Amino acid sequence: MATSSKLAPPDAAPSRANDLAAQLADFLREHNDELIEFRRDIHAHPEIAFSEHRTTQKIAERLADAGLTPRMLSRGTGMWVDLGRDQGPTVALRADIDALPMEDEKDVPYRSTNSGACHACGHDVHTAVVLGAGLFLASQADAGALPGRVRLIFQPAEEVAGGALEVMRDGGLNEVDRIFAVHCDPRIDVGQVGLRTGPITGSCDSVRIHVGGPGGHTARPHLTVDLVYALSKIITELPAALSRRVDPRSSLSLVWGQVSAGSAFNTIPDVGMAQGTVRSLDEEAWHQAPDLVKSLLDSVAGAYGVDAELDYRRGTPPTVNEARSIQMLHDAVTQVVGETAAVPTPQSLGGEDFSWYVESVPGALARLGTRPPGSIDEVDIHRPQFDVDERAIGVGVKVMAATALTALWGETA
Repeated sequence: MATSSKLAPPDAAPSRANDLAAQLADFLREHNDELIEFRRDIHAHPEIAFSEHRTTQKIAERLADAGLTPRMLSRGTGMWVDLGRDQGPTVALRADIDALPMEDEKDVPYRSTNSGACHACGHDVHTAVVLGAGLFLASQADAGALPGRVRLIFQPAEEVAGGALEVMRDGGLNEVDRIFAVHCDPRIDVGQVGLRTGPITGSCDSVRIHVGGPGGHTARPHLTVDLVYALSKIITELPAALSRRVDPRSSLSLVWGQVSAGSAFNTIPDVGMAQGTVRSLDEEAWHQAPDLVKSLLDSVAGAYGVDAELDYRRGTPPTVNEARSIQMLHDAVTQVVGETAAVPTPQSLGGEDFSWYVESVPGALARLGTRPPGSIDEVDIHRPQFDVDERAIGVGVKVMAATALTALWGETA
């Protein structure tokens, strides 16, 4: 990937922006410990989707201490804040602030104190990163070094795929020209940032299928409907048929997570249920999926004489990184982290509601390495033992701050 844009044109940028890497290093020497402590405080007090009241308050207090005026979302958690001048382009940096509904099983001083809630996806790190980048950029704005405006978005409820839409309904994406975010990745070493043009995460929808029949005795299946057999055909044939009805490059998949039917070994039940997820890397396949799943379900269920109802619930579309935004991230990473710090990252079928933003404006999501270099241990996200190498926070601050400046200068070039 070639480097094309500059952090700041030498004939236009204020002198303070001439050595951004040095300025960021100075900023982190002063604030790195504070940002780590901020992350640990949030980690010790996790709050699940739309319950992030303490988290929201802590972020708002720190922004207010820096002379900024955050705007709270109407639902009561989450916010955004603008810094810089009103003229020129607007670049947004997004952090998600909610935790997962699970226990924290780590033996660390900052282990969760809230039963049933745990920052097992790194949202506490994302929050500290965007806060730190915002504090640095606020100082740049005070010095007149921002050729536009930066919007910091602290979004609730990413884990239930509703927070991004809440931000957008409240006007948080209005006047935004480009948006960026990072997500922790324990498969990448600290000091590296994973980049990919095009789809980086998949769509994620949920399906629940109810089947019904008259029931009966297992000795006489021919006199009734063998509901368990029919349900087994649905859970095996539906994913297989689905994979043959769309372009295989879309990676459209249906995977079951829960199946239930019956309560006695010698009784054919009259109801059964299956639940799972439908995921895809292709937006067109995502739009086609509900109707396609419904038609295939009707076909399989009809062949075995059961009644079937489909509850198909939309989650998020694929996150598709725009090429120019990835180039801006690449330029920023190589200039303030290192020439070899930008690394390729594979597609993931995991869902991410950042996708809603990049459906509306250009933008990109990067993978922030959180694995200690040389480590053989790899605890994936969404595990109760998940933790990060906290040096990733400083890397993330550098990347987000430099990317915002790269994008602002790129939009005004």
